[in-house]
Amino acid sequence: MSTPITDHQSIQSFVRRHLGPRVKDQQTMLDYLGFDSLTELAHRIVPDDIERTTPLDIAPAISEVDALSRLKTLADKNQVYRSLIGMGYYDTHTPAVIARNIFENPGWYTSYTPYQPEISQGRLEALMNFQTMVSDLTGFDIANASMLDEATAAAEAMTFCQRASKSKATQFFVDKGVHPQTLDVVKTRAVPLGIDVVVGNAMTDLQPEAVFGVLLQYPDTTGEIRDYRELIASVQQHKGKVAMAADLLALTLLTPPGELGADIAVGNTQRFGVPLGFGGPHAAYMATSEKEKRNLPGRIVGVSIDSRGQPAYRLALQTREQHIRREKATSNICTAQALLAIMAGAYAVYHGPAKLKELATQIAHYTAQLKATLIKAGLTVVNSSAFDTLTLDFSEQTAQVDAIKARAEKQQINFAYRANHQISLSLDEVTTAQELATIVAIIAPEADLVSVEGSAVDDSAAGDEPATLPDSLPKKLWRTSTYLTHPVFNRYHSETSMMRYLRQLCDKDLALDRTMIPLGSCTMKLNAASELIPVSWPQFNRIHPFSPSSQYQGYIELFKDLEAMLCECTGYEAISLQPNSGAQGEYAGLLAINAYHQSRDESHRKVCLIPESAHGTNAASAAMVDMKVVVVKTDEQGNVDVNDLREKAEKYATELAATMVTYPSTHGVYEKAIREICDITHQYGGQVYLDGANLQAQVGLAAPGHYGADVSHLNLHKTFAIPHGGGGPGVGPIGVRKHLAPFLPNHVLTDLSHQGAAVSAAPWGSASILPISWMYITMLGGQGLTLASIVSMLNANYIAQRLREVGYQVLYADENNLVAHECIIDVRPFKESASVSVDDIAKRLMDFGFHAPTMSFPVPGTLMIEPTESESKAELDRFCDAMAQIYQEIQAVESGKYPADNNPLVNAPHTISDLVGDWNRPYSRAVAIYPVETLRYNKYFTPVNRVDNVYGDRHLVCTCPPMSAWQDDDI
Repeated sequence: MSTPITDHQSIQSFVRRHLGPRVKDQQTMLDYLGFDSLTELAHRIVPDDIERTTPLDIAPAISEVDALSRLKTLADKNQVYRSLIGMGYYDTHTPAVIARNIFENPGWYTSYTPYQPEISQGRLEALMNFQTMVSDLTGFDIANASMLDEATAAAEAMTFCQRASKSKATQFFVDKGVHPQTLDVVKTRAVPLGIDVVVGNAMTDLQPEAVFGVLLQYPDTTGEIRDYRELIASVQQHKGKVAMAADLLALTLLTPPGELGADIAVGNTQRFGVPLGFGGPHAAYMATSEKEKRNLPGRIVGVSIDSRGQPAYRLALQTREQHIRREKATSNICTAQALLAIMAGAYAVYHGPAKLKELATQIAHYTAQLKATLIKAGLTVVNSSAFDTLTLDFSEQTAQVDAIKARAEKQQINFAYRANHQISLSLDEVTTAQELATIVAIIAPEADLVSVEGSAVDDSAAGDEPATLPDSLPKKLWRTSTYLTHPVFNRYHSETSMMRYLRQLCDKDLALDRTMIPLGSCTMKLNAASELIPVSWPQFNRIHPFSPSSQYQGYIELFKDLEAMLCECTGYEAISLQPNSGAQGEYAGLLAINAYHQSRDESHRKVCLIPESAHGTNAASAAMVDMKVVVVKTDEQGNVDVNDLREKAEKYATELAATMVTYPSTHGVYEKAIREICDITHQYGGQVYLDGANLQAQVGLAAPGHYGADVSHLNLHKTFAIPHGGGGPGVGPIGVRKHLAPFLPNHVLTDLSHQGAAVSAAPWGSASILPISWMYITMLGGQGLTLASIVSMLNANYIAQRLREVGYQVLYADENNLVAHECIIDVRPFKESASVSVDDIAKRLMDFGFHAPTMSFPVPGTLMIEPTESESKAELDRFCDAMAQIYQEIQAVESGKYPADNNPLVNAPHTISDLVGDWNRPYSRAVAIYPVETLRYNKYFTPVNRVDNVYGDRHLVCTCPPMSAWQDDDI
């Protein structure tokens, strides 16, 4: 390594706060492992031929106070105008009780994806609320637990239609009223799959027999609201499927897609209390009928029962299907937008159906009033009907557009300026009567607001009184069905009750604010409060993604800073920040490789070599870009079998597009042959895609762009400290070598000067959380980043060695018996010797207050452990002590002290319910609840016993169950 890491005292205070082990503890751990220094440890682990020869050229660390001050200077360069641009993004009020108790609460934002249901009942219930909200409002039976954004949800809807349709047609019809960014992403997805996207007026241009599917916007991007019932029936008569991108708030007043006969609904839930955030993160949704549940991508929360027969939530059906079906998976979606879905669902819980309908009705009345006023003033309103959006045509008065724009800018208001001299504007819950008058003064200075009468809705929809709706909402589309009738949406409307409900949910869960989460390949490190603070600043979270560039110059500087720092960390020459998940980053990187081959007249290159140990999303992403997956063997040490790679690269020499490899390996070891792997791939004309999931072990030590990789996605929600948020948000930007830079993603509404296709709805994806990674890198500095990498490896090797001494087998290690930043513990022998499974160990860890390590990946029946650099020696020892106690319990089963079917492991986790009533187990309640003495002072109880996964899939319930199924927990 180029520079010894020894002078800890010169490093700024944040570095010392970010790292778990104190300097003294680090030396104790080094002594235990037989090393004199961190430098020696790193040099022994990182292969000589890839080790960095120069330190990171990143500015020295600065304090939290100084970093926040510097970032505030950038933020102040953004101008927070009132944006009425619409197109799927609207200003909203985030209720303070939700902002404080969810958005800014580490109990929610540091939790992991709820794959272990017993310690995730709070976030699972919150996601069930989200699913129920979506199902009710869209009129469908089933919804998933969120999608990345509306555009990618629409792209998924297209492939959904293709899978579910019995039509043999190859065309997918997109109505011209679909938001332009959505159409852009749909086209991106369609090209490699050979789908012909046809755009036109669905009411006049659609030929139902020629399409397998249709995408409609409801209301459309101009504001028009159409009755699509006959069109939908016609498409379905010809065996096609219909997807509708629908506005959930509008659906409180309009007949929902499910009742119109559509097959699927998608959309964005951003306006349900989630800040604009310059485009994200926001939770999109997807809903469909019960019969299509197996076609639904992403995660679904379902209800099952625990071992006591009590109701319990869990993830159902699609959980991590990429690891099972690989290239045959429904999609490559691995993360979602859980935190934002939880916020949107909480918004519906807090407001309830009556208040939501009141908000929507107010917007509709303001829109109708504005429309009538502008028509009276002699202006041409394009849309005959409207909920919140009006489009004005100035083709006969072109000079007015510039005058209106000038007056709007003076009032710091943004409208959408469309082609052909049209202006659109969208109202929202922030709109007031005073603002309405200001809008009129801008567009028609001589006009006065006119009054608009409405008609009462004779319906049974939510609300205490029948709504009075304006005639600008088509009466034949007025909603008459009920929604959000479940008690959860009708109980928590005071701040006191809502606060307590959210606390109740949060208390059920384990997150990083309570305990170490030792998940291999997921890097659950500290998400520092100072990094999260800027996300709440209005200069970052109240900017519309399609605002004029003059209004987000601070963002531009931040992007340039972050891109430069990420390039320095990776050795790449260019970065795209657009992909809003790791899986999206994989997809974007493979699209860039495809485009590169096409630019060289080698579009026939379609073979992608993927090691059998790779992340499942690798194969799924390759299939999405029409690559043929060829699996490469791994050897007994878990490394890529270089001979097999060479044979297959030579066999497919004229067809080789790419090799996808994770480094350090998925097995947690630095493979010595990585340069050779890259060289072989390049020799036969392919490009190297290096999965950045394990970049945690490389920053400051090695750089993919230096040793031969051509493109990587970077999990900012892993290596660079963006929190996981219960299963999202994630950010997966891609870094590329210079020759791939022209093929990075572009965007239809923002010229990013790239030739590539858009992969996300917003130009910079989940822009509002990028300040987190900027803060992380800035506060650590080059030396701190390097130190963090080495300490993560120190912690991993300390755990590996301690567990070896307990009696566990570390499955893979290098020739020095060292791992990188994670290790795999082989617990498969215990299944034979004691009938103890990997699940039993995972559930027993919950009794010790730990989230389980990664289970059965990449090797079935094993545990993959990654402690990260943020965990202290005391916490590492607490975990190892728990594993030692579990080992003793396994031995007790092996010796016959405990029966194989009645012991602390198979009965875990133990709940408070186990403390009362009869006890017929061969171990005491104290052993069950307090297996180590320290738990008597800080004990977490799972709210449910072990969840029955099979029952949950056989009896799928994925909307809120009736309250009779639960104990009365009224507040």
